[in-house]
Amino acid sequence: MEDLKAYIESGVLELYVLGSLSESERREVELMLDKHPELRTELTEIENALESYADENAVNAPDTLRSATLGKLEITEEKKVQVIPIRGRNNQFYKYAFAASVALLLLSLVALTNLYSQLKDSHNEIVILQQSNQKYVAHTNFVEGQLRDAKQSLDVFHSPEQYKVVSLKGTPNAPTASMMVAFSSQKSEVMIDVASLKMPANDQEHQYQLWALVDGKPVDLGVFDAKADSAGMIKMKSLKNAQAFAVTLEPKGGSINPTMEQMMVMGTI
Repeated sequence: MEDLKAYIESGVLELYVLGSLSESERREVELMLDKHPELRTELTEIENALESYADENAVNAPDTLRSATLGKLEITEEKKVQVIPIRGRNNQFYKYAFAASVALLLLSLVALTNLYSQLKDSHNEIVILQQSNQKYVAHTNFVEGQLRDAKQSLDVFHSPEQYKVVSLKGTPNAPTASMMVAFSSQKSEVMIDVASLKMPANDQEHQYQLWALVDGKPVDLGVFDAKADSAGMIKMKSLKNAQAFAVTLEPKGGSINPTMEQMMVMGTI
């Protein structure tokens, strides 16, 4: 029986049905069929299996090809052609193998879909984390800037031996205006305390300009804007000596000489 099983699994019966054996090999198979009737049953199953496969995978020839072929044939008489069906076996192994392949394909598709979804979720989480980190960095930089400005102001106001703090009061043009200027003749520094700045907000066409009175002559110390949310100190142009400070409203970029009619605040040292 083992030899007979090995003979069946060798595939020689399939080759016999397909007509792929030589004449001597065919005679050998037919002798085996006569000798072992159970091989007839196996042969029938093979023929049925091949027939089923042929029916499932049959492809109809195009109408143009069929017409051209029939046109070349001269049919002299009607003949009854008996089609001998190719029979094969219902091979359970192939069925199971095909079913397993389909199941593996479906599992692979499901796994790929889940992986894509996880990657997409991970990407979204990374984007959110990056945005949160950017906001945190921006907030940290802002706080550090505020602390740095506050420290600078404290250093100035707590160093009376180096800086003189001059209070500038409003003129009739801006009675409620005021500001503080820190002046160090040793360092030749002039700084505006933005936190103490109480000036009307300037428009885009104008800026405030700081002047120093030196030996009775106005000296330009630079321009600045009045912003409600500003803090810290603004360093202006260097100056060694001064007797007083004043601020005028000038066209954007400043003027060569102060516009006295637009003087906003003034204070002496």
